[in-house]
Amino acid sequence: MKKALLKSIIFMFVILSIVACGTEDGGKETTSKDETKGDKEILTMVTAAEFPPFETRNEAGEIIGFDIDLANMIAEELGMELQIEDMKFDGIIGSLQAGRADMAIAGMNATEERKQNVEFSKDYYSDGQIFISQPDSEIKSLEDLKGKTVGVQLGSIQAEGAEKLAKEYDFEVKTLDDVGIVVQEILSNRVDIGYMDKAVAEGYIESQDLVGFTDPTESAPGMAVAFPKDSELVDKVNDIITELEENGEIAKLEEKWLSE
Repeated sequence: MKKALLKSIIFMFVILSIVACGTEDGGKETTSKDETKGDKEILTMVTAAEFPPFETRNEAGEIIGFDIDLANMIAEELGMELQIEDMKFDGIIGSLQAGRADMAIAGMNATEERKQNVEFSKDYYSDGQIFISQPDSEIKSLEDLKGKTVGVQLGSIQAEGAEKLAKEYDFEVKTLDDVGIVVQEILSNRVDIGYMDKAVAEGYIESQDLVGFTDPTESAPGMAVAFPKDSELVDKVNDIITELEENGEIAKLEEKWLSE
């Protein structure tokens, strides 16, 4: 049942990604501040709804996913009204630096490079990275990548990792706007293989009949909530994440969104 739900979400996202390629704004959507309830203070969050099952859009165009549920829990604990702005992933850190958002939850790994520009909470989820390709691909290991083209999401930790691996294994890195487009490029044979987060990759492997192998070299940091530098929310959100871990709510999110 859960597998069928995730499969339908992934399939729908691939279709939406194709449509989004024809739009100039990449599907940017902002919830109006006039939609607040009562006198609650607004908590503005930015995300990139192109990373199922962490954040994507359903058939009604609503942003859903693991990260969205987590954001709503955080807002509720803070006693604030959540406002979500959808944007391209590579614009999220700039938005935080410019003070246009209070936090970002977007499947973002807390790398040392990113920590130079934004603050991070404690990790709320940790996973690995996977290379995925079509079933008839002859690429079965890192050594097989020589001379091939690897598709990655622009601005992602996989893009950073792929650039490092390319120097050792002699392959070309092709950056694309989102993981849905990476999958499209694989299916249309415009890239030989894709490189992405394990949880996200497993959904595409299931829904698009792809195959994959785990990157044996990576040791990526976990996903965390990002904030502008010196944000007063960091400690509060850390406490909330700890509480959600201890009371089993994080485990419930993993079961809901990531369980096969």
